[in-house]
Amino acid sequence: MIAMTRSEVSVNEAVLFVAFELGKKTWKLAATTGLGVAPWLRTVASGDLGAVAAVITAARARFAVPETARVLSCYEAGRDGFWIHRALGARGIENRVVDSSSIEVNRRHRRAKSDRLDARKLVLLLVRVCCGDRHAWREVRVPPAAVEAARHRSRERTALTQEQTRLRNQIGSWLATAGCVVSRRRRQPPQWWTTVRDWAGEPLPAPVQARIARAEMRLALVAEQVALIDAAQAETTAAAAPTSPHGRLVQLKGIATTSASVLIDEGLVWRAFQNRRQLGGLLGFAPVKYESGELSRDQGISRAGNDRLPSTMVQLAWGWVHWQPASALTQWYLARFGTGKRTRKVGIVALARKLFIALWRWATAGVLPMGAILRRA
Repeated sequence: MIAMTRSEVSVNEAVLFVAFELGKKTWKLAATTGLGVAPWLRTVASGDLGAVAAVITAARARFAVPETARVLSCYEAGRDGFWIHRALGARGIENRVVDSSSIEVNRRHRRAKSDRLDARKLVLLLVRVCCGDRHAWREVRVPPAAVEAARHRSRERTALTQEQTRLRNQIGSWLATAGCVVSRRRRQPPQWWTTVRDWAGEPLPAPVQARIARAEMRLALVAEQVALIDAAQAETTAAAAPTSPHGRLVQLKGIATTSASVLIDEGLVWRAFQNRRQLGGLLGFAPVKYESGELSRDQGISRAGNDRLPSTMVQLAWGWVHWQPASALTQWYLARFGTGKRTRKVGIVALARKLFIALWRWATAGVLPMGAILRRA
């Protein structure tokens, strides 16, 4: 049986293709009606949707495209996010957001590059995709507006915890330059830095103490903000129905509110996965083979997925081994990677991938991981 790819446009259908090359000050628009038709380029001010509508109207007249014809557009995912996608959709334009890293490029040592060239290339790629070439690029799945807004909370918490770690490490480095080491427990009393002695038994210099004091003030503010976010996430968890994806995840022993929030916000459910390969691709834990002629080698994992999920899943995998020792996943991990420190670190990535699939099935279909323990009510 031969696999067929269906074109989104028919041969006799008049369609206007528009590509956006987005910049901070201006946008480049390239319009065409198909392959073999030279793209028409225009420049508008950044964010001027009225000018965009005027360009599309002029492009219809230039290419003799009826007012009732479809308009298909695209742009590369970037700093502007998805508001342009939603604005175009509200105006009846069928838009798609493209993963810029998936666009094919010329591999010559030097190649010309400009916004005009990029817009021309992008609109021709759009024509190819709409004609059935599904491998010309990869598209970004646009989250619902409510989901996009909700995930700011978990992302902010991640940024704040990283800021905590950075400040604590900085304080430790300042102490090390003075020849003294202070444990985390000794840093708890108020103004603890005034009691620290350097290598010669002398108090820390006044500028160093002042800098540590200001860093401790920033640490206190960050801790307060983290506590506020934790309280908000706890309220969301308490309000979640037991049969909802969020409610199911927190029922599992070893899955806390913070981890469940990251998984839900980053797309465990709303991305509507269809198979395990798509889940592995999002994590970036998919294997990458390199085979050419007689040469064949394993390049490891792709690392091309969401940046926030891999670290979360690796942490959950270590916690799963501890809190779910009787589960089938833990038994598989211990049987295959249980010996040796290095093999355990390598195997935890494989466990994280399998665990991500199991959590997806549990959250979406209610299929409990084999041998998993639920929290006591």
